[in-house]
Amino acid sequence: MKKTLFVTSLAVLVSACSNSDWRTASREPAGIAPDPQQEQEAVIEVYGADAFSWRGWFAIHTWIATKEAGASQYKVHEVTGWRVERGQPALYSYNTATPDRYWFGAKPEKILSIKGEKAAELIPKIDQAVQSYPWKNEYSVFPGPNSNTFPAWIGKQVPELGLDMPFSAIGSGYAD
Repeated sequence: MKKTLFVTSLAVLVSACSNSDWRTASREPAGIAPDPQQEQEAVIEVYGADAFSWRGWFAIHTWIATKEAGASQYKVHEVTGWRVERGQPALYSYNTATPDRYWFGAKPEKILSIKGEKAAELIPKIDQAVQSYPWKNEYSVFPGPNSNTFPAWIGKQVPELGLDMPFSAIGSGYAD
């Protein structure tokens, strides 16, 4: 009986982990970011979404998006491990009108949102902190540095953000 229960549990676990293919998982916008064509003020947002596959049961993936006043796109900064596996830096910054895209099937939630004059003052400090991030070329799921170490480190460099990382942001403590 115990063996049957174990095998059944294992089968359920494997199917739950394998029912999503990263290549076909949703990356559509979640519709929670201010539209950069309509929002003319500066914006800073930090997002978190369940990590891909079984890791999402325990941890989230986080990233930072900034938009300067009048800009038509956001600049997104994030860290991913597969970039390191491909010989690229873990830290990646890119421009997009949709910084709130699903993280490979997982809908993001806002961890932090700042708009207006305060955001305009803090964006240059964030940009400077991104440039000086010490683990640009490193990634380790545990204990870090990973995708959660990055925003936590930015929050320590720019304390005016008041960034409080969630408990499920495993690796954020590595920034200490």
